[in-house]
Amino acid sequence: MDFADKTVLITGAAGGIGRATALAFAAQGAKVAVTDIALDGATETADQIAKAGGTALAFQADVTDSAQVEAMVKRTVETFGGLDIGFNNAGIEGSPFVRIADYDDDMYERVMDINVKGVWLCMKHQIRHFMSVGGGVIVNTASVAGLTGGTNGAPYFASKHAVVGLTRAVALEYAKRNIRINAVCPAVIGTRMFEDTVAARPDARAKIVAMHPVGRLGTVEEVAAAVLFLASDGASFMTGHAMPVDGGLMA
Repeated sequence: MDFADKTVLITGAAGGIGRATALAFAAQGAKVAVTDIALDGATETADQIAKAGGTALAFQADVTDSAQVEAMVKRTVETFGGLDIGFNNAGIEGSPFVRIADYDDDMYERVMDINVKGVWLCMKHQIRHFMSVGGGVIVNTASVAGLTGGTNGAPYFASKHAVVGLTRAVALEYAKRNIRINAVCPAVIGTRMFEDTVAARPDARAKIVAMHPVGRLGTVEEVAAAVLFLASDGASFMTGHAMPVDGGLMA
């Protein structure tokens, strides 16, 4: 997977899957624009890429704000001379151990704004650019929660079902315009966010690990590898696909 002539824009790149994917793209020669609401984290990702000999630009962006998303795409194009791949990864878990009757209204709004509206706005402005240059590739971060149901944290499940739906619908809208759109659907990945979430609930951690037939959590590098494949020419006949990266969970 050679991305030497490609420019990639990644949201939610301050850590976890976003950072690992940014590093993986850069290692394959891509120029990478890394964005996050947390500028310090995005800057650290860019610094790691630069130290490894790659090319990266870091800046802050709120994916729920259309003007900021439009500016994010514009700045990437102006800095690197184009944009070939968008990885729309920004997202939050919300309140994973809360049932719907007790779920906070404001948290629901935040989950849907970041996870759904954010993906919609990113695709909207990325596609406007891709239409002007004859094509491009988008990968959205959904989840196995977008492919099945589960107890607790219903707004998160709903938001990831929406990401899968957006991915499929928009892929069909632009299938004949040389714009491919797919989603990666990780199961539970061993990120700092996950460890912070279950820090006070060792029983929950053990149960979550046991959900995966392979007997372990996934790694951010394994998700990054799937994203690079979906973005590569090796996946040129794939669009509208929601790819599980799940240690056998969906099986």
